[in-house]
Amino acid sequence: MSKAGVSLPDEAFLHLLGLAGGPRPGGNAKGAAAEADPPALLPPRLPLVDVRSPGEFAKGHIPGALNLPLFSDAERAEVGTIYKTKGDKEAVVLGLGHAGPKLGGLARALAALAAQGRLALYCSRGGMRSASVAWLCSLLGIEATVLAGGYKAYRRWVLASFAEARHYLILGGNTGSGKTAFLKNMARHGAQVVDIEGLARHRGSAFGALPDGGQPSAEHFENLLAAALGQCDRKRPVWLEDECENLGAVNLPKTFFTRLRDAPLYVLDVPRDVRLTRVLAEYGAIPAAILGEDIDRIKKRLGGLEHKRAHACLAQGDLPGLASILLDYYDRAYAKQAKRRPPVAVLTETDDAAAIFLARLGNEPPDSGRA
Repeated sequence: MSKAGVSLPDEAFLHLLGLAGGPRPGGNAKGAAAEADPPALLPPRLPLVDVRSPGEFAKGHIPGALNLPLFSDAERAEVGTIYKTKGDKEAVVLGLGHAGPKLGGLARALAALAAQGRLALYCSRGGMRSASVAWLCSLLGIEATVLAGGYKAYRRWVLASFAEARHYLILGGNTGSGKTAFLKNMARHGAQVVDIEGLARHRGSAFGALPDGGQPSAEHFENLLAAALGQCDRKRPVWLEDECENLGAVNLPKTFFTRLRDAPLYVLDVPRDVRLTRVLAEYGAIPAAILGEDIDRIKKRLGGLEHKRAHACLAQGDLPGLASILLDYYDRAYAKQAKRRPPVAVLTETDDAAAIFLARLGNEPPDSGRA
């Protein structure tokens, strides 16, 4: 352990954040190759500080981290340029000049955040920025735990985690079946559920954008998804909604999407009139201008005649007619997909008893039940 703080390898740091499954490794390590201490010495979950620039943080960060940047985006770019053209000494001098006036404010922020005298921090690669802030913490009497390898080490874990074998169970059904609500009900009955659409801030179809927009970046969506999966008990199945590969501006990682396509599928079979009512309730409040853009987005797949009919319904304020056209379109698409992927079971009931039935599934599909 250095005076500047504790440096943890990435797997131990993930346990500190509550993200990695399996046994907890030791904590007081000087690097990834250091011998681990007993699990009891691993620090509890701590306030997490990202000392990278605001632009780096916005692109992607460890979920739950607070950004206390040592440099602005412009300052970081300038220091990087000097490092490449004039060497590390010149870059250090320039970096000190940029950081010096901020140290007082940064110290106050760190002290306020470390209520118990401890925190965790990281920069891009676990280098100078982390070391500088960890040194400042030591002057304040704060024990700083640093991620060895920095954010890039965390990203390696994120990308590798999607290829891991997990017991996924998928809930499918036609548009308007109420899959998201059903999964939430299952979660209330004890099922492990990861809400992909909630993480992506998108409902998955051409009409799925939320009113406030605000999707995470593609990189940060991966971080959020990996974190949500990392918090799940690996000994129990994880339920997810059947999704397309893309949700608005973000995509499901290919290795993860492949595993979902290979996972057992359970389908909700809900009457069309019920689904139509639900679609009207969910999408009827979308402004007409946005609905028009969404209709145009699927023009080729919808077909010229249906595209014109959809716009005519929109112009006349006939939302039930529009919803019916779109429901037919999505039903055809789902039927085509279903031929390539038969479900394990089809549920014709969507009440509490059905949710409890699925929530209690073990590692293997049941031999009998209400399905």
